[in-house]
Amino acid sequence: MRHARRNTTGSAPRSPRLGGRVPSHLTLSVDDGELPEELVSDMQQQAEQIRRERLSKRVKQAEEVPRVLVGNLIGEDHANYVLMYNMLTGIRIAVSRTQAKVKRPLTDGDFTARHKYSFDIIGNELTPSAKYDFKFKDYAPWVFRELREDSFHLDPADYLLSLTAQYILSELGSPGKSGSFFYFSRDYRFIIKTIRRAEHKFLRSILKRYHSHVRANPHTLLSRFYGLHRVKLPHGNKIHFVIMNNLFPAHKDIHESYDLKGSTVGRLYPEDKARENPRAVLKDLNWIDRHKELELGPEKRALLTEQLRRDTEFLKELHVMDYSLLVGIHNMQRGNRDNVRRNTLRVFSPPDVHVPPQPHAQGSAHRRRTVTTATPEQPHIVRRAMRMNANANVKSLCDGVLPEEDTGDRQQFLFYQDEGGLRATDEQNKLLDTVYYVGVIDILTPYGVLKRIEHCWKGMSADRHKISPVPPAEYGDRFFAFIRAIMRGGEGGARFKAE
Repeated sequence: MRHARRNTTGSAPRSPRLGGRVPSHLTLSVDDGELPEELVSDMQQQAEQIRRERLSKRVKQAEEVPRVLVGNLIGEDHANYVLMYNMLTGIRIAVSRTQAKVKRPLTDGDFTARHKYSFDIIGNELTPSAKYDFKFKDYAPWVFRELREDSFHLDPADYLLSLTAQYILSELGSPGKSGSFFYFSRDYRFIIKTIRRAEHKFLRSILKRYHSHVRANPHTLLSRFYGLHRVKLPHGNKIHFVIMNNLFPAHKDIHESYDLKGSTVGRLYPEDKARENPRAVLKDLNWIDRHKELELGPEKRALLTEQLRRDTEFLKELHVMDYSLLVGIHNMQRGNRDNVRRNTLRVFSPPDVHVPPQPHAQGSAHRRRTVTTATPEQPHIVRRAMRMNANANVKSLCDGVLPEEDTGDRQQFLFYQDEGGLRATDEQNKLLDTVYYVGVIDILTPYGVLKRIEHCWKGMSADRHKISPVPPAEYGDRFFAFIRAIMRGGEGGARFKAE
C-alpha cells in the first residue's frame, strides 16, 4: 500500500480528482505546538540547507563575473551592443586569418586589398557562427600587420588579447564633435574609433605614404593606425572604424589635458565647467590664460621640435589640416590618489567567440606560452610577465584594477620612455615632477570644399589667420610655430591671440 505524502508546510493538499484545493472540511490542521520534536528539527535543518545553497549560488555567480578595470558593466540593453559585438567578432576572425599566414614582403596590391567576411548564425568553413548576421571588411590587412609588428612592435597575440578579451570595450561617455564614437580596449591601451566614409577613403588613399613616413620616422608623434575595418548590418548603414593607440597610459591619472591647434578663435573651454569636470579636454586659450608651458630642457626640447617639424611637413604634403597636439599632464606629486581614471567609462561584455588557432603568429615560443596560459582578463599582467622573463605568479596579480606601473610596451620609442610619456626636465636636463603624454591626432581631414567654405564664412567675422580652418601650408606653419612658442624658452602663446 502506498502511503500518502506527509504535509509539513501547512498548505492545503491538492486532490487530483477534484482538480484543485481540497475543501476546508477535509483538511487536517496541525498546530506548531503539536509537531513532534524530531519533525521540527528536520524542518530547521532543511531550511538551513536551503539558505546555505542560496548563499553558495550567489557567491559563485559573483565569482563568475570578473571585476572590470574601468567603469560599469553593461549588456545587451546598450544602444551600441550589436555594433560592438560585430566589431569584436570581425576583428578576431580577420586578424587571426592574416596572422595565421607566413609573413611575406608587401606588394603594391596590398595597399588596396580588401578581405570580405560574411557572418550568420550558421557559420561556414571561413567564419564561425555568430549571434547576428553581418558583413565585415578588413582593409589592407598585410600593410597593417607589418605596421603593427615592425614599426610599432606589437606582439600579435598580445594585440588580439587586448582587443578581444572577455570584457572588451569601454565606451567614451559622449561622441566627439564629428559624431564619431570612441571605445577603449579592455586594458585601456587601444582605441576603436568610428570614422566617416570620407575619412576612411582618405586614409586608404594616403596609406602608402603614411607607411613610408612611419618606417622612416620610428619615433613619429602621429596617430598610430593598427587596423582599418568596416561593419555592415542587414538593411543597415556601413560603419567604418580604425584601431589606434591610446596616447594616455593605463597606469597614470591624467590631471590636465589640452587639445592645441595654434588657433585662438573659439578655442576656449569654459573654466567653470573645467572645474566641475576633471577629464575635460581644454583648448588653446585655456593653455595661454593659465600661463602653461612645456617644461623641457635643451635635449628633449630639441628632439621634440625636430620630430614635430618632420611630422608637420608630412601633413602639409598630404594637404590636411585641423589636426592638433594632444597633451596630457600627470603631476607626480598628486600621483593616482584622485583616481581620475575610474568612474568615467562603461564596459561592454560580449559572449565568447571562437578564434581559430594561429600557428604562424610572430613572437617567441615563450611569449606564446605566456599569452595562452595566463588569464585573458588581464593583458597588462601578461605583458609585464613577458618582459620580466620570469615565472611570476600571474594569477596573484590579477586583482581587477588598473595597473599602477608602466607595462613597458612603449619603452623603445623616444617620447614614451618616461612612465610611458615624456618627463619634464630643467635647463640642466634634470628630471622634474611632471610627465607629458603628447601626440598629433585627427590627421584625416583634407582641405576640401567644405573647409574652404568654412574658412570664408568664419573669416568674415574674425581674423582669418587665427581661425581654425586655414589652408594646409598656413595651418602647418602656424601649428609648428605655436608649439615651439609654448615650450620653455619660447615667446609664449599670447601673441597668437586674436585682437
